[in-house]
Amino acid sequence: MRRLVAACAAAALLLVGCAAQDPEPPQVVVSGEAGQPPTVTYPTPLRVGDPVHEVVWEGTGPDLVDGRPVLLDFWLEDASDASLVKETFTSSPTPRMLTEEDLGKDLYATLSGQRVGARLLQISPASDASASSYPTVTVLDVLPIRASGEPVQPREGMPAVTLDDSGAPSLAPTGTEPPGDLVVQPLLRGTGNQVSEGDVITVQYTGFVWATGEPFDSTWTNGSPTTFALSDVPAWSEALIEQSVGSQVMVVVPPSYAMGATQSEELQGQTIVFVIDLLATRTPAAPDEAADAAPEGEG
Repeated sequence: MRRLVAACAAAALLLVGCAAQDPEPPQVVVSGEAGQPPTVTYPTPLRVGDPVHEVVWEGTGPDLVDGRPVLLDFWLEDASDASLVKETFTSSPTPRMLTEEDLGKDLYATLSGQRVGARLLQISPASDASASSYPTVTVLDVLPIRASGEPVQPREGMPAVTLDDSGAPSLAPTGTEPPGDLVVQPLLRGTGNQVSEGDVITVQYTGFVWATGEPFDSTWTNGSPTTFALSDVPAWSEALIEQSVGSQVMVVVPPSYAMGATQSEELQGQTIVFVIDLLATRTPAAPDEAADAAPEGEG
């Protein structure tokens, strides 16, 4: 009888020990180069218990700051069948705020404590509390929110540009007559992709009045980059062609140039100066290609 009781007790302890062991995390392999869509490999349907956050590679840029903007490329798959739900690598990166309120609990946890340049993996279970009724696998690339190229000595007669700690520029007027032609002056020279005609660009920028150095428009007000078609601002369409991602470019625009949507009555007849941080450039897909690539649903 004692042997039977002891055997039963040992079996019970064994079962308790097995139950206490953490389940193996889902096996997901991420490959691919920085700046390119990732290849994600895993068995389907992927069984996901608790959320998983992994670093594919560490970032080497500035630390992400809580409550401040982040710029992301992402690749999101339905982990039940490995189908693509949505991605930004072939369109334009997405600016977000590094807060749990804006990102949600899982994505906020994935990004917190990371640095620019990181590639991250997030695996999330299906959730009745969100729009995702299926488990998801997401790869995220953390992109810079300011230019980071090599300094370029500006030509004589150009206004001096000073950057604050966040990267926001200010402009010191020269007190001289403005140039009569469009002037393109790189201040920092990046090494990323070059802008092509018809591209969609993601930038930080501030516009100043040449005569006074006063700003009239800026993304740095909240620090969040913006994305638009290069053709929306005709002067930029001429000035930024062949400039490289990572560059900061000063563009002096005489009043003879059309400024598209940014033109206002207050700026009529004024020479204006843009200081532009070029963060991304993408060639939009043709309409047929976009229709073919469009996901059936976003969950």
